[in-house]
Amino acid sequence: MTQKNFTIGALAKNAGVNVETIRFYQRRGLLMEPVKPFNGVRHYTERDVQRVQSIKQGQKLGFSLDEVSELLSLEDGQHCREAKNIALKKLVVIRERIEGLRTMETTLSNLVESCASNTDSVSCPIIVTLLGTSG
Repeated sequence: MTQKNFTIGALAKNAGVNVETIRFYQRRGLLMEPVKPFNGVRHYTERDVQRVQSIKQGQKLGFSLDEVSELLSLEDGQHCREAKNIALKKLVVIRERIEGLRTMETTLSNLVESCASNTDSVSCPIIVTLLGTSG
């Protein structure tokens, strides 16, 4: 089986990102930059495509690039406990965000209802809340 080699543009296309994303990941140390051969064209492999896709998947799950980097450093599969601890910390943060969003939703929903039933042409409940005044 022959190993595919990609230019940076082909790598980006196959991974579903743009070239600047690849360069950014390289600057952050998330993706190694291949040695530039004499002919001047760097070549990437299918493994590089998979790594970029793994980084993007980690971001979709809410991990920061630093957290993704930490998780990928455990990629040999022997560090499940460490990976689990990183994921548990992220889960706590996500659950706190969800709770905050629920509170915001309830408050905003109540304000919208107040606004809909408001007969006071001078004092809008939403604006009053934003301004922190009592009317």
